Amino acid sequence: MQPPASVVVCSYRLGGTDGVAVEAAKWIAALRSLGCAVRTLAGSGTADLVLPGLAATAAEPPSRTELEDAFAGADIVVVENLCSLPLNPRASSAVAAALAGRPAILHHHDLASQRRALAHLGPPPDDPCWQHVCVNQRSTTELRAYGYAATTCYNTFDPEPSGGRRDATRERAGVAPADLLVLQPTRAIPRKAIPAGLALAEAVGATYWLLGPSEDGYGSECAEVLRSARVPVLRGPWPARPGEVVADAYAACDAVVLPSTWEGFGNPSVESATHRRPLAVGRYPVARELRRFGFAWFDADRPALLRGWLDNPDGGLLRRNAAVARRHFDIADLPARLSRVLGRLPGTLDPS
Repeated sequence: MQPPASVVVCSYRLGGTDGVAVEAAKWIAALRSLGCAVRTLAGSGTADLVLPGLAATAAEPPSRTELEDAFAGADIVVVENLCSLPLNPRASSAVAAALAGRPAILHHHDLASQRRALAHLGPPPDDPCWQHVCVNQRSTTELRAYGYAATTCYNTFDPEPSGGRRDATRERAGVAPADLLVLQPTRAIPRKAIPAGLALAEAVGATYWLLGPSEDGYGSECAEVLRSARVPVLRGPWPARPGEVVADAYAACDAVVLPSTWEGFGNPSVESATHRRPLAVGRYPVARELRRFGFAWFDADRPALLRGWLDNPDGGLLRRNAAVARRHFDIADLPARLSRVLGRLPGTLDPS
C-alpha cells in the first residue's frame, strides 16, 4: 500500500445541516480513518480555508492562484457537488480548470439535468484523471451515457444511532403524550413540498414539525402556508438548546414525512428506518430506486394508510426497514468503498 493520500475536500459550503454538508462530513471521517490527511475548502460555512468566491451566491470566483494555492500539496481533491449542480457556474468552471490533469473525485449529489431551471447547462465537466461518484444509480447511468468514468456510492448511516429524548422533547414542544406528531426533517424550499407534508399531518390529525430553515427566498411563502394550517405547527430545532441532536426530533415524532418532488438521495428515507419510525414518502424519482432495496414506506399522498398503521402499529415493518438500512447503507462500510474509489486514481491508496 502506498503512503496515505493528502486530500482536499471542496464544496460551496461545509459544516451545515444540508445533505451535501452532512455527507461530506461522513466522507471526511472515512478518509481520515484510512489514514488520509484531509483539509477542507468551502465558499461558506465551516472549513479549514474559506474562499468566499466559491459560495453559491458569490459574484466573483476565486482566482486561479487562490485555487492552486488551496489545492497545493493535495494528492487528490474531492469536489462535493460544486461541479455537479452549477449554482455558481463561474466558481464551478474555475475549480474544474484548476483541477485539470490532476486526480480528483467529483462527488455528485445532484446534476444540472435533474433540475428544470438548470437542465440547459448540460453535464458536469470531465477529465481523464477524474472519477465521478454519484449518490444514486440514476445519475451514474446518466454520466456513463456521456462516456464518463462513474460509479455509485450511496449515502451511509449509523444503523444504531443514539436514542433521543422523546418525552422531554415533546413536553418542551407542548405536544401531549397522546397527541400524534409528524416530522418533516428537511429545509423549507419549494422542492421539499411543504404544503404536501402539512396536508398529510392534517389528514392524520397530527401536529406538524418542520425541522429546517427556509432558504432560497421561500420564507414568506412558507410562512403563509403554515399560517393557514389546521393543526398545530412547530418550526425549527425544538427545543433550541445546546446539545440537542436530530435524534431528539426522531424520538419525539410518531411518523416522518418526506414529500419532496426531487431529492438526489433524501437522507430521511434511511434515517427514519435507523430511528425506527414509519415514513410517508413523495414520488421523487430516486425514492423508487431506494425503495427497491426492500423498504416498506407509505405514500405521502395516501395518508389513510399511514393513519391506519398509527392506529395499529406494526413493529415488524420498523424492524424490516432497519434491517434494510443496516444491510445496504451502513456507515461502517464507507471506508472500504472509498478505498476502492481512491485506488483507481494515481498516487493514492491501493484498494488491496
